[in-house]
Amino acid sequence: MLLPVLFALGAALSNALATVLQRKAALTVPKSEGLRVGLIVDLLRRPVWLVGIVAVITAGVCQAVALATGPITIVQPLFVLELPLALVIATALLQGRLSCAGWAAVGTVVAGLAVVLFAASPAGNRTQVPMTHWIPALAGCVAAIAALVVAALRRPEGRGRAACFGLATAISYAMTAALMKTSMHTLDDRGVTAFFTTWQTYGFALFGVCALFFLENAMQSGPLVASQPALTLGDACVSLALGVTVYAEYVRTGWWLVPQLLGAALIAAGVLALSRLPLARALASEDGEKGTAADAESPAP
Repeated sequence: MLLPVLFALGAALSNALATVLQRKAALTVPKSEGLRVGLIVDLLRRPVWLVGIVAVITAGVCQAVALATGPITIVQPLFVLELPLALVIATALLQGRLSCAGWAAVGTVVAGLAVVLFAASPAGNRTQVPMTHWIPALAGCVAAIAALVVAALRRPEGRGRAACFGLATAISYAMTAALMKTSMHTLDDRGVTAFFTTWQTYGFALFGVCALFFLENAMQSGPLVASQPALTLGDACVSLALGVTVYAEYVRTGWWLVPQLLGAALIAAGVLALSRLPLARALASEDGEKGTAADAESPAP
């Protein structure tokens, strides 16, 4: 399991960097009340956004390798680390330092994730999935995404709207990973031709584009602290559900559910604490773009 874990961590780090850079770029383009296709055109003129896209591509490659070599129930939950990594990277870009409370929150998320993965002990690595499993999964995810987008568009700009778009992004990312896993196994087993002729390849590409589009709208709709927790925690939960129901992966149940719930509670507590950091609030507004490191987070003693 070492190889998928390492590549999953690399993907989480790249995605965290992309999140910070894309957030900075999203704050420099005109805002809109609805979904705006021209938003991508505006962002293409921002070099910082293009660097963020390079980080997204790097994350995608790392994720593909991780999914090809390990269970989705191990790979995707590691993306919970995106939020603490994003705030650590943002602190570095602002030339500041996380306070003791900030580092404690980061440690809480990491500890909670370790407890969850140890208690769940995910196993299994099915390479192909029958259509009888794909159809209900696709239908359920598409319906949930549509409902979240409608809910987001009915809300004014702010935390609620950003959270809805963030959760829609999370479901899109989870489905992207699920479809990518099958495509990567097809590439490994049957070669390039089979990879480009299987429907899962075009499915994960479509969900990936949708995820990117929803992410940009989430970044522009409200604070990072609203969209990023919904994205990271939602991605982990939906991916876990897809791993168990679609790929028939195994997680321990019974009394092991107790430490799993404890670990999940630690993750939630850590994410909540991170969302309250001054640095996170600084990233949530245009003024935060101009703020100093001292405005973002007070130095640790």
